[in-house]
Amino acid sequence: MAHVAQWKKEEVKDLQNLIDSHPVVGIANLEDIPAPQMQKMRENLRGNAQLKMSRINLMNLALDQSQKNNIKELSDFMAGQPAMIFTDMNPFKLYKILEESKTPAPARAGSIATADIVVPKGDTSFLPGPVLGELQKIGIPAKIEKGKIVITEDKTIVAEGEEISRDVASMLTRLEIYPLEVGIDLKAAYEDETVYTSDILTIDLEKTITDIQKVYSQAINLAVNAVVFTDESMPLLISKAAGQSLNLALNADILTSKTTDLILAKAYAQMLALASELSAKDGDALDDELQEKISAQATSTAVSEDKEEEEEEEEEEEEEKEEDAAAGLGALFG
Repeated sequence: MAHVAQWKKEEVKDLQNLIDSHPVVGIANLEDIPAPQMQKMRENLRGNAQLKMSRINLMNLALDQSQKNNIKELSDFMAGQPAMIFTDMNPFKLYKILEESKTPAPARAGSIATADIVVPKGDTSFLPGPVLGELQKIGIPAKIEKGKIVITEDKTIVAEGEEISRDVASMLTRLEIYPLEVGIDLKAAYEDETVYTSDILTIDLEKTITDIQKVYSQAINLAVNAVVFTDESMPLLISKAAGQSLNLALNADILTSKTTDLILAKAYAQMLALASELSAKDGDALDDELQEKISAQATSTAVSEDKEEEEEEEEEEEEEKEEDAAAGLGALFG
């Protein structure tokens, strides 16, 4: 039986303790991350997560010896320069933090483009010279204009999934176009006996929140219409029932502490309407007091209508002023 170095045993034990003491364990790829960026990323994670690099076989042993169900599946995601991440935050939040911490990086010869690489049209800092031919050689349309080299149109020089050539990588760097990203690439994360891969962890947070709000509203609407009692639907159902009972009492002229004033107001309005019709047929049919009430109501209605007309006129004048101002600005800058 081969002798196993003591430091390896201790390393596996430390990793296993970290696995068992954290609810979330992730596997990340640290390949091609420069030391300065790696140091900065470690600082950003401090207090939220712990990043641990080790040999692949030692990390696999630690996963095998862990008592957590299904955690051994993380071994399938160790590629490149793997490392383990231990944290108490949920996998989706961890993925979001790691993605936001990524920084632009220059193109490297032999790398695969993760998206279309586009060189935008416009001026460059290059003076006329051999660089014009170098641009045209890799397919970038360029010409000399006003003493400088100008790119004449947007050009996709590497499509998503294609390999970046040495000449293209060099020119992109000279153009200060950095199409790649440097950062901790989370491949998978384990929580509650489930392994979440990066494609699952990639979510549109705003869309997800909107979808949840929409589903919540639909569920509340269903509960109210189906008269399903929950903590959320109860206040709405009680309010709906109160409104319906008040409406029923008003239509049935049932006097209660809530309806008396409303029923009296309705009766008073109906009385004035009837009196107004009688007065129109016979001017002497009403006494002076009732005639005054009808006149007062007519005056109040006329004042209200005049006020509405004035407000409408004011709104129209404001709109005309805004249109005139816009026209003036258009003439000034046109």
